[in-house]
Amino acid sequence: MDKEIEKNILKTGTSLVGLVCKDGVVMAGDRKATAGGSIIVSKNVRKVVPINDYLVISGTGSVSDIELTKKTIKAELKLKELRDKRKPTVKEAVNLIAAIVYQNIRQPSTMVFMAGLMVGGVNSNGTAELYSVEPAGSVSKVEDFDANFSSGMPYILGMLEQNYKKDLTVKEGIVLAADAIKSAIERDTASGYGVDIVTLTKDGIKYVSNQKGEWVYSEE
Repeated sequence: MDKEIEKNILKTGTSLVGLVCKDGVVMAGDRKATAGGSIIVSKNVRKVVPINDYLVISGTGSVSDIELTKKTIKAELKLKELRDKRKPTVKEAVNLIAAIVYQNIRQPSTMVFMAGLMVGGVNSNGTAELYSVEPAGSVSKVEDFDANFSSGMPYILGMLEQNYKKDLTVKEGIVLAADAIKSAIERDTASGYGVDIVTLTKDGIKYVSNQKGEWVYSEE
């Protein structure tokens, strides 16, 4: 691969967060999309996206890889539902996603597949779970919080180490997730322009926030 292309691909970034609460899961992300890590191509990208009525995916890395993976996952899960005549559990869905990612990086290509995914879902019994799928295809269940492989991860994890608590409610998690993304936006140049927040509970998936980031200029 051309060294200049490779260098720019590795600069792509974002800020994501997922929180495991006692009554559900909260996922959030910023809205900025960059090319090469230095050019802003969009200020209004939703990075935390439901792909059906029980699964939410957010991703970091190459936008094309993330988008194609989401489309493939949506189709494969629908086929699995039709074959099994039931919705898969969150764990089953995530392992299918990991298998797709694993296969993608092992296909001969001049462009390396590059997408880390955070996946939240609601099981048929109303329980919510959160998983992290790293770019090579391995899966880990998140028991507390995660920022996946986002460029804002160091700032988010540092903030959550001090503020996360095990008995967190979804209502409290919404506030904490927003603060976590905002803390990353303050320091990470690849993140910005607002916060999107999605909750996953026994009541299903809800989009609860679309806070916009705006510049305000004033005289000192």
